[in-house]
Amino acid sequence: METTARGGETAQTLDRGLRLLHLVADAPGGLTVTEAANRLGIGRAAVYRLVGALTAHGMLRRDGGGRLRLGAGVLHLARRAQPLLAEGALPALRRLAEQAGATAHLTVVEGGEGVALAVVEPSWTSFHVAYRTGARHPLERGAAGQAILAGRAGAAGPVSTAGELQPGAYGVAAPVLGVPGLEASVGVVALAPLDAEGVGAQVLAAAAAIATALS
Repeated sequence: METTARGGETAQTLDRGLRLLHLVADAPGGLTVTEAANRLGIGRAAVYRLVGALTAHGMLRRDGGGRLRLGAGVLHLARRAQPLLAEGALPALRRLAEQAGATAHLTVVEGGEGVALAVVEPSWTSFHVAYRTGARHPLERGAAGQAILAGRAGAAGPVSTAGELQPGAYGVAAPVLGVPGLEASVGVVALAPLDAEGVGAQVLAAAAAIATALS
């Protein structure tokens, strides 16, 4: 009975710690201990214990004003997971690049920006956009970032843009929905205007395939 009780307490503590991480991640300005306690429905002393453990592992930190913010340990875990995300997305990206005749990419959110996590170029075109893995851009500019913002609002897309990140480049993208903890989009970029309807359907299919592969 004692072992069972301790196991239940450990599971509850883990659940609270994970919920605290999610709360802090969703608070751009950070959280105070009091705010965290109120949202978790627990006492301040319990939050301090959680913060102590998570800070020791680099998952949380306190800023100059004492507010709770995500720590560098979260970024380390995210970077370790990125190769797995890219590997799971590659089959759908290859198919999309060949279908659309355009450079396909998976973009994820990191540090408030969009980052190209995986890029696949078509094999049969004479010319196509060279899009570097690791390229960063504001979410408000370009189809990839705007698709992520649309996904936050519950819209499936697709989103089309022209010349926002690079003059003469055209993009179509859609959010990857239904994967817990992941904010991402899949899209294509080309040197000529894209058929919004036809390519849009291909991008949506790729987004659905990637969501299934990563779920």
